[in-house]
Amino acid sequence: MDLDRTRPIDRKTLLPYYAQLKQILIESVEDQRLKAGDRLPGDHELAEHFGLSRSVVRQAMAELETEGLVARQRGKGTYLAREKVSEGLAGWIGGLADDARRRGSRVTSRVVRCEVVPADSRVAGLLSLPERAPVVLLERVRSIDGEPWSHTTTWLPSSLVPGLEKEDFAEQSLYALLRERYGLVFGRVRRSIEATPAEESTARHLGIEPSDPVLRLSSVLMDTADVPIETFVAFHRGDRSRFDVELESDGSVGAPVAVRATAAPN
Repeated sequence: MDLDRTRPIDRKTLLPYYAQLKQILIESVEDQRLKAGDRLPGDHELAEHFGLSRSVVRQAMAELETEGLVARQRGKGTYLAREKVSEGLAGWIGGLADDARRRGSRVTSRVVRCEVVPADSRVAGLLSLPERAPVVLLERVRSIDGEPWSHTTTWLPSSLVPGLEKEDFAEQSLYALLRERYGLVFGRVRRSIEATPAEESTARHLGIEPSDPVLRLSSVLMDTADVPIETFVAFHRGDRSRFDVELESDGSVGAPVAVRATAAPN
């Protein structure tokens, strides 16, 4: 951002300085056609240029960050935030590839592991299997249009998907394969979302810092007989994803029905 092209603070108006600075920065982003990821001036530089205290500058930047317009990275600086894109993973039975395709994006995967392993007690419980029953473990780093997006680990009963561990999932959709090759018919799905700090392995896979915020999406998919088919845990980048929920009431008091939930890229 070229600060020499910005207008000065108006010392005569009653509008607070921090509010003026916010508006000046927003105007400059638009006028100078800055793009998502462009670096913005630091607090010290802004304070010096506009003749403001650091506390006023920090207040303006904090509000811009809260509003999702900038992203501040400790030790690196302040950047123009990327727009978050909604994904429909929380409210419909589909996978990331299906959802991205609806938005005109392309999903690719880097497979970290794909092998048959004994189910631990947690996975066995979710899939209604005996402990140590064979399951296919598929761990992938998933990218949308070339950008690392989620770190996903999936477990499926090996008896339902013989030979799945030999498949190439670089571009192939798991859910399409389950439907088309294995003839599985999806019934209901149970999914939950929570915010959590990224662990080191997830941060490394997604190109973020350890403890950066990620959205943890967990899921159990059943067939039409309510038998578990698949369970996964996916960590989506908090700076690129947002989950929106749309609710529709059936007319009775206190009885909303969720009809769509989406998550979005920044």
